[in-house]
Order: sequence, then structure tokens, then C-alpha cells
Amino acid sequence: MSILHIGVKSQDEIRARLIAIAKGELKPSENEPKVWFPSIRSLAEILSDQNRELLKMIAQNNPQSLKELAVLSGRAPSNLSRSLKTMAHYGLVKMERHQKAMKPIAVATEFQIHI
Repeated sequence: MSILHIGVKSQDEIRARLIAIAKGELKPSENEPKVWFPSIRSLAEILSDQNRELLKMIAQNNPQSLKELAVLSGRAPSNLSRSLKTMAHYGLVKMERHQKAMKPIAVATEFQIHI
């Protein structure tokens, strides 16, 4: 599993960067962050000890559904679903539909933070 590069910049800086990329004024390098957070506080909330442990659990056990992950983690399905939705928003997990179930897939379990 590869290392996910994460950046921290203000909303205005993130927006300006995206506009520059869209205009062709900036070409991101391969090792630049693909995921951006507006503050270290928001980054810390998403990459909490509990959420990092959840990502490792997904990577190691390859659960086939949220229900299976809930049993493995001991977390309530509603709480788990909310956490995974937030992590998916930031690109830390992917949710794939398999038959009637949603399968969580960890994108990374190691991170490099660019501030």
C-alpha cells in the first residue's frame, strides 16, 4: 500500500491552488498532496487514533461489507458509516458496491503530511 500525501493550507490557499491548476498555471508534481485539509485540527479529527486503527483493520482484514467491519471493529454500524463517509470524502477510503453491500477499501494506512 502506498503512502498518501496530505496537505494543510487555508481554504483560500486551497481554492487559489485549484484555480491555478485548472487554468494550467500550475502542474502538481507526483509527490504533492492529493488530499487537502483546511487546518491541522480538521486533519487530526479525521486521522484520529481510532480512524487510523480502522484503516489498518480494513487493509488487513478486507471486510466485504460495513456489517462485517462493524463486527470486526466493535463499532455501531451508524457510527462506522458516518466515519467512513467522512474518510471517503477526503479520499482515505473508497466505498465499492458489491451486490447489496458496500465494501470499504483503505486507500492508505501511511501518510506524509505537507504543511
